Amino acid sequence: MRFSPLVLFLLILISCAEEQRYQPYKSVSITPVYEDSVSIRAITFLDGRTLAFAGSGGKYGTVDLASQKVRSNVQHHDSITPAFRAVGNTSNDFFMLSIDSPALLYKTGHQGKMELVYKEEGEGVFYDCMAFWNETEGIAVGDTVDGCLSIIITRDSGQTWNKIPCADLPEGIEGEGAFAASNSNVALVGNQAWIGTTAGRVYHSTDKGATWTVQQTDIIHQEETQGIYSMDFYDENTGFAIGGDYTKPESNKANKIITLDGGKTWNLIADGQEPNYKSCVQFVPNSEGKGLVAAGFTGISYSGDGGANWKSFSDESFYTLRFLNDSVAYAAGSNRIAKLVFQ
Repeated sequence: MRFSPLVLFLLILISCAEEQRYQPYKSVSITPVYEDSVSIRAITFLDGRTLAFAGSGGKYGTVDLASQKVRSNVQHHDSITPAFRAVGNTSNDFFMLSIDSPALLYKTGHQGKMELVYKEEGEGVFYDCMAFWNETEGIAVGDTVDGCLSIIITRDSGQTWNKIPCADLPEGIEGEGAFAASNSNVALVGNQAWIGTTAGRVYHSTDKGATWTVQQTDIIHQEETQGIYSMDFYDENTGFAIGGDYTKPESNKANKIITLDGGKTWNLIADGQEPNYKSCVQFVPNSEGKGLVAAGFTGISYSGDGGANWKSFSDESFYTLRFLNDSVAYAAGSNRIAKLVFQ
């Protein structure tokens, strides 16, 4: 049977489209990249060639993804050695934010040194996560102080940061915060932002943090060790959050929620099923919103159907992970960073 050139061309296009459709993973291989006496809960890709991290003991650094060479340093502030659990970046700068009072936010400075651009002291000050919408606008989130969640915003590429007044935020709940477990309590898509809290609530902004609403979800949140530990959005509609109780890591009851309408509604999913407590969840790039990987000190789990069903891929312990592309991710945890290749 003969085909015209046009028909052959269309057949080739259809074949390529079929080949490019998302194929679920079957396994993961894990290769150590960096080992040292540091707890790492925050990593970010500066570009396609460099991974940056910051952790306990003031330690921060970069990993060259081609050579796997690691460069590290220690940040001090007067007599304080800060602990970092939040990082972020623009194309020009790397940022890292410490947890306890005084909260110290650094950006890349001149001559390779880090420059302090924000400092906050006071009872209850504790920052948890950070992210950037674009090259000029970013957000960092911390625990409740003076009746509202702590949210600071930059509109000038991180040169200055300003705290949103409580009058411009929903009323907080005493003790409400955002677990500083994996730098993934805040998710950004377009102009929107979603923040998951220890109280099982999701804060939502449609205008880059200018105005906010809040919604209570059904994720477990009765104890101070329970709530949303991590969330991610595949697009403006599809989001997933995970957590549980790190003191009862074997429990998988009411620890996973999903939204398909941009956060207007959240529903429990895979309730009472794998996975158990996890501190980080990320959508697989180019997976049509179906691929999800969750990590924690309890191991690594994977879903290929949008979170309805999961499979345990590894018992190796990590706190956080980020995807470089649709098959390679990097994960960090207690005393190490590793490369994850999914197949």
